[in-house]
Formats: sequence, C-alpha cells, structure tokens
Amino acid sequence: MRRSLSAAAVTALLATSVTVVGTSSQAAPVAEVPPDSAFQKVTLNDYPGEPIALAVLPDNRVLHTARGGEVRVHDPKTGRNVLAANIPVYLHDEEGVQGIAVDPNFASNRWVYVYYSPVLDTPTDDPETPVNEGDAPETGTAADFARYKGHMQLSRFKMKGNTLDLNTEQQIMQVPTDRGICCHVGGKIDFDGQGNLYLSTGDDTNPFASDGYIPIDERADRNPAYDAQRTAANTNDLRGKLLRISVKANGTYSVPPGNLFAKGTPKTKPEIYAMGLRNPFRFDVDKRTGVVYMADYSPDAGTANPDRGPAGHGRWMAIDKPANYGWPYCVQPDIPYIDYDFATGESGEAFDCQQPVNDSPNNTGLRFLPTVERSELAYAGAPNAQWPELGRGGIAPMAGPAYYFDRRNTSKTKWPASLQGKPFFYEWSRDYIKSFTLNNKDQITAIDDVLPSFIIDNPMDMEFGPDGSLYVLEYGDGYFSQNPEAQLSRIDYAPKNKTPIVKVNAEETVGSAPLTVNFTSAGTYDPDGDALTYAWDFDADGKVDSRKQYPAYTYRENGDYRATLKVTDSTGRSASAEYLIHVGPVAPTISFVSPTDGQDFSFGDTVSYEVAIEDDQPVNCANVTVTYILGHDQHGHPLSTTSGCTGSIRTFLDAGHAGADNLNAVFVAEYTDADGQTATAQVVLDPQN
Repeated sequence: MRRSLSAAAVTALLATSVTVVGTSSQAAPVAEVPPDSAFQKVTLNDYPGEPIALAVLPDNRVLHTARGGEVRVHDPKTGRNVLAANIPVYLHDEEGVQGIAVDPNFASNRWVYVYYSPVLDTPTDDPETPVNEGDAPETGTAADFARYKGHMQLSRFKMKGNTLDLNTEQQIMQVPTDRGICCHVGGKIDFDGQGNLYLSTGDDTNPFASDGYIPIDERADRNPAYDAQRTAANTNDLRGKLLRISVKANGTYSVPPGNLFAKGTPKTKPEIYAMGLRNPFRFDVDKRTGVVYMADYSPDAGTANPDRGPAGHGRWMAIDKPANYGWPYCVQPDIPYIDYDFATGESGEAFDCQQPVNDSPNNTGLRFLPTVERSELAYAGAPNAQWPELGRGGIAPMAGPAYYFDRRNTSKTKWPASLQGKPFFYEWSRDYIKSFTLNNKDQITAIDDVLPSFIIDNPMDMEFGPDGSLYVLEYGDGYFSQNPEAQLSRIDYAPKNKTPIVKVNAEETVGSAPLTVNFTSAGTYDPDGDALTYAWDFDADGKVDSRKQYPAYTYRENGDYRATLKVTDSTGRSASAEYLIHVGPVAPTISFVSPTDGQDFSFGDTVSYEVAIEDDQPVNCANVTVTYILGHDQHGHPLSTTSGCTGSIRTFLDAGHAGADNLNAVFVAEYTDADGQTATAQVVLDPQN
C-alpha cells in the first residue's frame, strides 16, 4: 500500500473534486456568432454503418469508417457513397476499425492512415460449447491470459480513385492489447504542421470491477486487464498515451526530438508525448500553434468517496509540451485518487500527484513518474457553478478542431471569421457542440454554444474541410450497430442561399431480377425557391441514368444497390440522398422470442435467449451472434458475445455501476445468411429496483 497524504488532506481534496480549471466565465465579450438560421446541415450519408471516424480529402471527398471494417468515401461530384475498402478486423468489445487520417502530402503521395484491430489467431466463441471461448478469463495464470494477447495496427494504404488499396499496406506501428475483455482500445490519428503523426491510445483496461473508481487490481491471479497501472501509468507501454512519431517513406518511423522521454532512456518508450490518459478518444492538433486539444473520458463514479476518490471527471487539455496527466492516480494535481487493495478491500491513502509512484507488479516501466500536469478543464456529471454552459448528464468529452477563417478561400460555405482560432468541444452523451475562447496561456475564458438549435445526435467525429464547412459523423441512439439516426453530414455557413433538401423513396422493391422499381423524389425542395435539376444513378456506376423527378429503373441482376439522387439548384449548390435496394432472394429477418423488450431482470442473472429467423433459405444458427451490452446513459459497453439461435448470457455488473443511474442490459442479435445478407434485432431489459 502506498502512503502519501493524510486523511484530513484527502477529505479536503475530495471536497474540490467537481471544480473546473480556468478563469472566470465572466470574460471579455467576443465577436458575435451569426444565428443558427445562417447555417445549414446537409446530409451526406444516411447509411454509414456503425460510424467511428472521418477524414476529409483535399478535394472535399469524405472518408468515414464503420467499426466492422468498412471504409466508405462520399464523393460530392456524384453524391454517391462508395465502399472504398472492407478491412478484415477482429471484433470483440470495442475492437474494429478505429481512426482514419489523410497524409499532409496526400495530393502527391495518396496515403491514408488507418488504426484497426487485425484478425490474428485470438480465440473466438465455439457455438457448440456452453462457454464463450472468445471471452478472456477474469482470473487464471499467465498462460491463460497469453492466448488473448494481441495488438492494434497503425498502417497506411494508397488511395486509388475511390478505392483504398489494401494490397499497398505499410504497417507502421503495433500497440499491444489484451483481447477478449473490455475496454478503451480506440485511437485517433492526426498530424502537426511539421508532418509529425500523433496517435491516441486508450488504457485497454476493464473498469467494471472497480466500483466506478480506479482499476488498479494487482492480485497475482487476476487478469492484468484490470490494472491500468500496467498501461496508462507505465512509461514502457504505448497504451493510455498520446504518441508522436515521424513516418518515413518506406513506412518505418523515427521519433522526433521533444517527446516525454529521450530515446535510449531505460524502461521508457520514446514515442510517448503525453501519458496518464484513460480513454483519449478524440483530439485535434492545431496546425498553426502546434497545441494538441485533447479530451479524456471519465470513470463512472457519480459521487466522491473518501475511501476511493473523487467522482468521475471528463477532462479537456491544451497540450503544448510533453506531460503526464495522472491516470489512474490523479484527476488533477490537487485531486488524487485513493490507493485501494483489491485483495483485502482496504483503502490506503491518496496518491501523491507531485511524485506519482507506480509500484504495481504489472509495471514494466519507471517507478517514479513525472509530476501530474493540470488539465484546462475537468467536469463531473452534476452541473458546475463555474461553467454552467456545460450542463449536466453523462461524461463523454470529445476534443474538436480549432477553426481558422481564410479570406482567400473562395468557398461559398466557409464558416465566418467570428469563430477564428476557437477550438471546438463536443459531448457525445449530451448531444452538443461548444466553442472555447482561450487566453494566451491556453486557459478557457469563455464557453459558447455552437448551433444549439441543430440536432447533433451523439457526435462521434468532426473536422473542418478545405471548403471551410464542418463535417460531422453522428453515432445516433443505440448500441454497436448502424442506428437510424447515424449519419455523415456537412454543416455550411449559408446566410444568403441554402442547398436543396433531397428526399427519395421507391415502390416495388421486393423480388428477383429482372425487377422494375418506381422511384420518387416527392418532398424534395429548395429553401430559396431556386429551380432544380435531378440526376439519378440507380446502379452506382457513377453515370446518370435518369433526370426525371419520378423515374423507373429495371435491375437486370440480383444484388444490393445504392440508388442515388443528386439534386442541383440554379446557383450550383447540390445535395444527394440514397435508397438501398436489394434485388434477389428476400433478406432475412431476426427477432427475439425471449427476452422481451422492457423485461425485468437483476444484474448478475443468467438470462436465456431465443431468436426467430425468417429467410427464404435454410437457417444456419451458427451464423447467429448475440452480444450482451451494459447500457449506461446513452452509451454502452459490449461485455460478452455468444453464438446460436438459443443460449444464455450472464448480465454481470460491478458494484460501482450498480449504484449508477440509467443502467440497463441490451441484447443485440445479428444473423447473416448464405447470400451475405445481414439482419439485426435488439431488446433492452430494465433492472428491478
């Protein structure tokens, strides 16, 4: 057990655990932002899969990823959304395709960077057995855990037209992971003005047996994935970090000077720029200043506990130098967590944020760590007196880009100069976007709403494009699937003229080829009353098939099609919409026989399930997967996956979550038939009081 601060000091520090760092919100007035009515949200893709990340190309095409491996590209010239690649990935908990970024010299080298989980030989579930072999054991021996060792892969691929050529892969870096157990493996990729690549990595640690406080379980037979000291607080590990490297022409990399540890320092990784991070899911490098705007996700405790530490805090930091941000020992230099022995259930004393010590047996790095750096913002779930603009609710902070107005940019949709230099902050669980005004010390002096009347449903990623418009990827309300609200959109500054609003529908959409489908553009209009022209591409070959408002088209071959309607007004502004068509055998449907939506249960119960499948060919129950997800507020944590039309899953939960609000159990079933068609179903179970 570590000893550092007295109990009286701990109590005093916990009393401050909901404060926010920065100056008073009564700051000097800033330039007036135009009203929401001067902006317009234009949908680019209503069917993005389970959306994770986006990157805007120099020609305003938009790459966007889905966790299942799909990389799509929106082409504004045609309005189409094309599958650029389908990367084979390992899927368990949060793994899959994560970050994507475009090389600063893309115009000449065509490189696109992707961070993903390769398949490897990790154990997966055998539906013929009663246990789930894909879930790593919670306790055991080193040999038991070794089977689940894997890695996340940072690679780059050449973009050829609208195709991401997987055969051109250059593997740059591998970040270790402990697979088969949740959580925090995602990574964002970005570049600074000198071309250095930054990659954020989560702590790869399970938080669900720590009462909502810090996971530092050091027991010898415990899966190391329950100890964040092995990663975020480990100077010799790439996880729970912000990494900074320089990629060479052959795909290898060097480490630029100025990182946290000099190359050759024993028990350190020279790639580390910042450490002590839990789940730094989103960040953005200000290309003009070199400052990294970083957001770090919060643990789940809703209230402070003098025996465990402060309530959960989301953090936002402006990183202008290498630093240690304290996880899992400290929220801020003056807000420590409390040491805790998971074997005895006894609390120790508060960690020393001035001289953190990592004496975990799972630590392979330095014992004495750098002093904890202060974040510019730390906020809890409750309303904050200093910054009421943050509101209340879940804690899911996302750091967005700073906007820079360019007078030389001839785009008609670029954002106004009144937002010049302001970094954006968006909250995944609170469905909003804010802008921060900073002083010359990068302290926050004001927080302002950005488009408060716009519906932004679980914003997942955002980036300003070369046209000065804001591109936004929304996850929607739901769990680990393509939700109805999921979309890729572009938000334009359009005070004088708006883009057309496009609607598309179809009739006679069921059957095998030849199948004639009647399409309609009913509901399409221009907000300014401008004349419209129509361009339909029914078979996704990039060619215009019809310019009528209500055309018909005959599909001669079975297959899946994205019929696209692009509408252009007399000023040249255009928008598009798609309609998904399946020609051929009827797509399967899947539904839960049991459990039922809203069914009562208690966490810890083993819940039996049965799914019913309708298809026009024999059903193969081996192709059914059912995932148990812990629903918390508006997000979820996938905790276990099994296979088969019938089975059972234990709805496990730690004591800390048991005291949290808005918890439920979500079962998601998925079935893929022999034709490759997939159907999904979901039920939400409500815990008994």
